[in-house]
Amino acid sequence: MERENQVTEQIIGAAIEVHRMLGPGLLESAYEECLAYELMQRGLAFERQKPIPIVYKGVVLDCGFRLDLVVDDLVIVELKAVNQLEPIHEAQLLTYLKLSGVRLGLLLNFNVLQLRKGIRRLVFDH
Repeated sequence: MERENQVTEQIIGAAIEVHRMLGPGLLESAYEECLAYELMQRGLAFERQKPIPIVYKGVVLDCGFRLDLVVDDLVIVELKAVNQLEPIHEAQLLTYLKLSGVRLGLLLNFNVLQLRKGIRRLVFDH
């Protein structure tokens, strides 16, 4: 869990930098692009728009689910640019954690005046 916490701190630091530079009001894709740049600058390994299949009755199905970012194979980062985070956003991230086998997720909403008010950290114990 220590490595997960270190990675999480670096992701949040990168997200704060992006939010400080851009502020609220842009599309999610702009924040994703800039956050990817910041993560790269910090030397973190990550994948963008990683497909995640569903195993249904023993059959692997591609349902078009994509993880915004997976950092160091330890943390799923789901980005939003919405008025406020809703329970459905947390449910989405929990589902992604369940399907992927990853334990820790960050939900980041950039459409806030202070990013700390747009951060949710979720843990799913498999």
